[in-house]
Amino acid sequence: MDLIEDILLKEGKMLPVMEHFYTLQGEGAHTGKASYFIRLGGCDVGCHWCDVKESWDPNLHPLMNAEEIAETAAKHCKTIVLTGGEPLMWNLDILTSKLKELGCTVHIETSGAYPMSGQIDWITLSPKKTGLPKEEIYAKASELKVIVFNNNDFKFAEEQAAKVSENCTLYLQSEWSKRDEMYPKITDFILEHPKWRASVQTHKYLNIP
Repeated sequence: MDLIEDILLKEGKMLPVMEHFYTLQGEGAHTGKASYFIRLGGCDVGCHWCDVKESWDPNLHPLMNAEEIAETAAKHCKTIVLTGGEPLMWNLDILTSKLKELGCTVHIETSGAYPMSGQIDWITLSPKKTGLPKEEIYAKASELKVIVFNNNDFKFAEEQAAKVSENCTLYLQSEWSKRDEMYPKITDFILEHPKWRASVQTHKYLNIP
C-alpha cells in the first residue's frame, strides 16, 4: 500500500471491501429482512472458529471508494449491514454519511474491539474473548449476540450481558459446526434464563449468502 492509499484509508475515503451483496439478514433481531451487506477486510481479533478467515488480511481485498460503494448499496435497498472482518478497524464516517444521505438505515456487526465511528442506527455487538469490546460500545449496543462454542461460553455470555443496557436484546447463537450439540443446551439455558433469545443462522439453511 502506497502513502496516498494509506492516507485515503485513514480518512475513510477508501475502504478494503472483501465483498458486497444483496441478500436476507440471517441472524438476530432483523432475521429475514432484505439487506445489502458490505463486508470489509481486516480483523485481528482472531476467533479460531471464524467462518470468514479470508477476511482477516485487509491487503488481500481491493480498496474501493466509500461513496461509490454506498451508492451501489443504496440502489438495492435501504437497510445496509456493515460487517467483516472487523468493520470498526476503519474510519466509517464517509461511508455512513453517504448512506444516510441516500436514506439508508445503517446496521453494523462488530466485536466492539475498536472505537466507534460513523453514523450507525443498529449495533449488533458480538463480543469475543480474544478482543473484548471497548467500554463505550456496551452502552450503545442494540443487540448482544454471543456465539456458543462450548459450555464456558454461557458464563461469558452472562458476563457480557451485565455490561449492556437494559434495552439491548440478548441472543445466544451456536457456532455452526457445533449446532447439533449446543442448541439443545442453548434451549435449556434460555428456559432457565428467559431474558435470552436463540439466534439461528437461517441464511445457511436457506443456502443464501
